Amino acid sequence: MATATDRVVGFGLVAFSLALFVYYTLWIIALPFIDSDHGIHRYFLPREYAVIIPVVAGLLLLLFIGVFIMVVMWKSKKPAKKSD
Repeated sequence: MATATDRVVGFGLVAFSLALFVYYTLWIIALPFIDSDHGIHRYFLPREYAVIIPVVAGLLLLLFIGVFIMVVMWKSKKPAKKSD
């Protein structure tokens, strides 16, 4: 059973992910159909960042996964036995 802290953290992560998904979806799908002089465009970054941010985030994720695997393999390396 999860503790109250675990539930709060889990709820916070789900809420953050949902807010990020809604923001990105509105930015990519809905915003192109709204006039460019409308005030809602103030709350969104330029469209170039819609590609740049996920690509950079994906590359950083791959980097951290690679570093994690490297560290785990390095730490689990057993010393070679000396044969006499």
